[in-house]
Amino acid sequence: MHQIRNLIPSKLQGTSEDKKFDSNKAKRFNEDPEEFSWWKTKMYSYIMALDEELWDILEDGVVDVALDEEGAVVDRKKHTPAQKKLYKKHHKILGILVATLPHTEYLKVSDKSTAKAMFASLCAKDTILVHQYELYKMKDDETIEAMYSRFPTLVSGLQILKKSYVASDRVSKILRSLPAR
Repeated sequence: MHQIRNLIPSKLQGTSEDKKFDSNKAKRFNEDPEEFSWWKTKMYSYIMALDEELWDILEDGVVDVALDEEGAVVDRKKHTPAQKKLYKKHHKILGILVATLPHTEYLKVSDKSTAKAMFASLCAKDTILVHQYELYKMKDDETIEAMYSRFPTLVSGLQILKKSYVASDRVSKILRSLPAR
């Protein structure tokens, strides 16, 4: 195989930058609510690096293509090339999302017909993140370093959800989280 690759002119071989992302490389969600924000941040980075329009489809849905209640295109043959391209991207992001979910999580959202609805259902965990932020405390057997290392993951998840807190609020939260030792 190495010898065959050497026979291909270097300009036709491509570079690592030219290679497309593979949905198998997207971080799989491990069903741990404490790691949901981390998973969502990783997915955001992965999807934005792949194609920023995919993230828009995930957040906003497919607005220019008519879908029925099951998510199927209504008379796809009549769509413009731009609408067909958008629909194809919808299925690409849907495929990436499904590929990153364990079967148990997929079963919880498989009744959703669009990527947006499926992602919104997964993001119902957002309330868990806000709740975790509000109840954030240092654990009894935890060091300050360990407690602080959990905090940025939680905050980054909230930022992705557009529910961020200003720096002074975060500092106050950390100080209130320390035990009265």
